[in-house]
Amino acid sequence: MSLYAIGDLQACYDPLRRLLDRLRFDPARDRLWLTGDLVNRGPASLQTLRFVKSLGDTAVTVLGNHDLHLLAVAHGRRKGRHDTLDEVLAAPDREDLLHWLRHRPLLHESADGATALLHAGLPPQWDLAQARTCAREAEAALQGEDYAELLREMYGDQPDRWDEGLSGIARLRFIINCYTRLRYCTAEGRLDLKPKGAPGTQPAGLLPWFAVPGRRSANVRLIFGHWSTLGRVHWPEHRVWGLDTGAVWGGRLTALCLDDGRLEAVECPEYQRPGGEG
Repeated sequence: MSLYAIGDLQACYDPLRRLLDRLRFDPARDRLWLTGDLVNRGPASLQTLRFVKSLGDTAVTVLGNHDLHLLAVAHGRRKGRHDTLDEVLAAPDREDLLHWLRHRPLLHESADGATALLHAGLPPQWDLAQARTCAREAEAALQGEDYAELLREMYGDQPDRWDEGLSGIARLRFIINCYTRLRYCTAEGRLDLKPKGAPGTQPAGLLPWFAVPGRRSANVRLIFGHWSTLGRVHWPEHRVWGLDTGAVWGGRLTALCLDDGRLEAVECPEYQRPGGEG
């Protein structure tokens, strides 16, 4: 049995199948961890969503910002100019797919607690126990009776710093922003969700979330996506792997074998950059 983590798919179904063929992936034996953003921007949101769902317990995917955006659009939010979600929204199995997606986690951990999977990042104030608690809070809200209200209210950049006293939608928005949007923050853990470029291009005073000195989750190997401009996959000094290598922008779709650290990737020249990472 092999365990593979794969970066953001963003509706790139054909590259996913090519990558699985290269890995000689066997669903009867092997397992997948997916960094989220299954849908949007690429050409095959519906096909990708159906395929990952069909894998059942063979694949774990965490929620990304584009996955949550699909859920929000399905409940009345205006679509974006580059969205490729219409096929999902018009599908006969739409409600089944959306229900399944809404019940995916924000954080997934290995059985021994040594490795964790998420889409974007963690604020430096959280250790893994706090991260787990916060993920379960937001997941319960997304899966609860009032989830549609949360989908309407989750957008926004405030609050931008963790405080245990946060409550209600402010607390949930902060948690969701960390798990699905975070790239940069200050050394004190104040989020700045606007910069998207590679480390070294950010405004003064900002650090990649994983490079903040004293980050309390530094004792755990973290696998994430979301950041296609990151510049490299492995940051061993911080014990993180960033697997979004820009498949939907004409880059590569990358897999990491969690058993031995081996990387495999397929080129995705069929895709072109329509307007920037989101």
